[in-house]
Formats: sequence, structure tokens, C-alpha cells
Amino acid sequence: MNMPIIADPIQAGIAGGWKIIDAAALAQDRMLEADVVVVGSGAGGGVTAEILARAGLSVIVVEEGALRSSRDFTMREAEAYPSLYQESAARKTRDKGINILQGRTVGGSTTVNWTSSFRTPPATLDWWRRHYALPDATPQAMAPWFAMMEARLNIADWPGAPNENNDILRRGADKLGISTGLIRRNVKGCWNLGYCGMGCPTNAKQSMLVTTIPAALEEGATLVTRARAVRFVFRGERADELLCQALDAPGVLPTGRVLRLRARHYVVAGGAINSPALLLRSKAPDPGGQLGRRTFLHPTIISAAFFPQRVEAWAGAPQTVYSDHFLAGPMDGPVGYKLEAPPLHPLLLATTMSGFGETHAAMMRDFPHLQGMLALLRDGFHEGAPGGTVRLRGDGSPELDYPITSYLWDGARRALLTMAEIQFAAGARSVQPAHEMARRYTSWPEAKAAIAALPQGLQLTRVASAHVMGGCAMSGDERLGVTTPDGRYRGLANLSVHDGSLFPTSLGANPQLTIYGLVARLASSLATSLGGRPALEAAR
Repeated sequence: MNMPIIADPIQAGIAGGWKIIDAAALAQDRMLEADVVVVGSGAGGGVTAEILARAGLSVIVVEEGALRSSRDFTMREAEAYPSLYQESAARKTRDKGINILQGRTVGGSTTVNWTSSFRTPPATLDWWRRHYALPDATPQAMAPWFAMMEARLNIADWPGAPNENNDILRRGADKLGISTGLIRRNVKGCWNLGYCGMGCPTNAKQSMLVTTIPAALEEGATLVTRARAVRFVFRGERADELLCQALDAPGVLPTGRVLRLRARHYVVAGGAINSPALLLRSKAPDPGGQLGRRTFLHPTIISAAFFPQRVEAWAGAPQTVYSDHFLAGPMDGPVGYKLEAPPLHPLLLATTMSGFGETHAAMMRDFPHLQGMLALLRDGFHEGAPGGTVRLRGDGSPELDYPITSYLWDGARRALLTMAEIQFAAGARSVQPAHEMARRYTSWPEAKAAIAALPQGLQLTRVASAHVMGGCAMSGDERLGVTTPDGRYRGLANLSVHDGSLFPTSLGANPQLTIYGLVARLASSLATSLGGRPALEAAR
């Protein structure tokens, strides 16, 4: 069968004269100037770059990762993780207790995420409004910005039926009277492959790589790749320039070349962990000692189940069913959790699940029959879930210190019990929690007793996260946030933060759409303040 030819907008843009500088190829130091320098090209940086460029401002986007395109996305994990993720998809918390998945490529995590799109839960917005002096944190105030970005990125209901991996969550929950919903996705012409986490080979995913970054480049923006933002040089209360290291072709080691980027205004959008780290390296003002603190992860707990039928959890739209049933309790009560069904691919599965030798080999032999479920713990609303702290290692690289408290371990146990019960209700032959001491349990009564007795602790219960939030919290009260409600960094007149590090708590939902909507509002206001065209006109 003849397959359609996939147009590559990146290669077409390069051929058409986009201004792209690959720092790995620099033979000498460079100095560049613009109205605005945007650090990072993910959800926050991409939206900011397009809105400012369409407003008529000159923009430089600097990205630590490389520029890849659909022709580079081979659907092979061994190639995707080293080239598209922070620390080859092996970034971990300081104590190695949590594995963190974050993108490091043009488009950031939007290039490799699973397309799940939720507006900020109203209860979260209400908490921000009441506790962090953010008067615009209401569904009504945010609705036009969400609607604008949903239209821009084709965020809509997924028209296809859930794959078996997701439908098991729906069927099992339904039998137990647990409500579920369908997840909207930012895709256009999706081939339903299921390999979204390795970059979309058909350009169906409406990531920043194929939407806002190309739009900004068409407006004359400059993209600098394989360049690590090292530190700002401050003069008084202003950022005077940004110093960047050119990286080698693999994007790991500095080449010795330096880029100096100068601008009227700077926008930090490197993502939680990297954005606070850049400001810490720069010794940004921080009189309250809040920079890098209250960084949240939605600590994620995993349960695997084995079914008589083939599940083939690697195939089909990756996440289409969810349940918020266990988020319905008080925000500051026992930790709530969101349920989803992640796609499963061999390398990530093998390194996430516990066991070794014949036990592990047996699990992998049953891979086609394996279903996965995860629970996202909603941290940040209780004194037992204060988040973590971004710190700098001796070489200036960042790490996140995120202690898991007894409050969160209690949530982990409850989540493992919930997921096992749903999986058995859906017809699982056996269930194996991702826990070092767990085994396959062949009935719900057996699993219930065993999980209740499992010790919950570091390096025992497997914990992961793909949602990093906070560290540059926004607040109308300067005691509670290093950034103001309009994203401006306190104490620096020409520096803003436009990414998920602004969140004063976690969300209780996948974060990309919250970043899109929030940053669209902030960037539109910034464009006007810098003399650009009116905000909504610029964003169309």
C-alpha cells in the first residue's frame, strides 16, 4: 500500500529562509540583540514567541535542545529518549526516588507529551484566588484565553473509540460506580499510532514544534538551538544580557563558544526545574528565599494488570480516558489523585517495573496482555505535601530535592488499592503494583490484603512524574511568590517568567493547557506594554 507523503514544515521553513542558529556549529563567539529574548521553546516559550512576534516585536528564542522534525522521529525509544528528553529521560530527584520525564528539544515537552489537554480545575483556580491573591484565577477570567489556545492548537474531543488500554479503565470504573470522562487532545489528522512520547512522525500533534515556533519564525524571529542559558548579567534592577554556552552536537558538553543575548525584555520559560535554576545561577533577587521552593510533581504511582485478551497498550491514542472521582474530597484533606491509562512501550516499561531475572522476563513476555494505570497525586494543598526545592549542584546544574512525606505515602497506598480494584473489576487475571516487594496477585481479596501490608517508602514504591510545576510561584502577595500576577519577576524590571514554574500549587490535571492559556494572557499583556500590536489581534 502506498503511504501518503508527510510534509515536513521544519525542513520547508529552513529552505524558505528561517533564521536558525545551531550553536553547536559556531566557530566563534556571537552577540545577538532583539526586543525580547525567550529562554525555552516549550509550552510557555512557544506561545510567548508567537504572540510577541505577531505583535511586531523582534524575538530570539534560545533552546538547549536540538531542532528535530518528523523525519527524525523513528518511533524507537533508544533514539528518542537521549535526543528529546532531559538527561536521556533519566532525570531524577536528589534521592533518586522519583524519575522525571521532561522534554529537551525544540518544542520542549509538548514535542514528546501524550497530548492530554485539560483546563485548570475550577477548585484549583479558586484556591489560587483565595490563598495566593490572584484575582483573575477564575474559570470566567481564563475562559477566553483557553478558548483562544484550544482553537489555535486544535484541542478537541478525540473522535475515535478508546484503545483497549484506556477502555479497561472505563469499564472497570463503571462496574464499581466510579465516574470517568474522555480526554481532549491537541491533534489534527492523527494516525492513531500511539508513539506520541517519541515525537510525532506525522506532524499530527499540534505541539509548539509545528505551530507556534514556526509561526514566530515566519514573523522573523530567530531560533538559537543547542545553547544552554547559563546566567543573566544584572545591572541594578535590570537584566543587561544573557550568557549562553554553545553545546556540542549531542547537546551535552560545552564547545567553549559563548553567546551574549541582549534585549529590552527577557522571558524565562525553561520549565520548572530549569527556570528556577537559571535564576539561581544568576543570583536573582530573592529576599524571601522562595525561588526554587514549592516545586510540585503530581507524584505518580503505577499499577500493571494482565488480561486474557491482548491489550497492546503501545498502540492507539495514548490517553483518552480519565477519572477525577478521587479528587472530589477537600483540597486540604487526604491527598486526592487523578486516574489515567498511560501508553506502554518496552524500554520505559522495563525500567519502571520492579523485578529482575526470570520474574522480569516473564512480565515482558506477557507485554501484549499488559494494561497500565497511573494515579497522579495532587500535591501542594496540604502541609504534608509542600513540594520540593530546586538546588544547584557544584557544577551549576539543577536537581530537585523532593521529600515524599507520610501524607503522600498514604495517598500512594490508597491509589494502588483503587487501581487494583478497577483492574480486577475489568477482568484482569492478575495485578502487579509497581513496588519492589509486590508480586502478581490473582484476585482482588489477595491484592487488597497484600497492598495494605506493603511498606510504602523510598526505592520501594516506584514513583515517576511528567508534570513539573512551581518554583517561581506567582502571587499578589510578595511574601508568597517571587513573581507577580502578570508574570513579572519581583525586583527585576525587565524579566518575566512564562511557564509552569509560575503555579503556586500543582493542578490536579495535566498542565499543558493551563500553561497555554495562562501564558497567552501574560504574553499578550507583555506585548502591549512593549509597544506591540493589541493582544488579541496579535494572537489570532
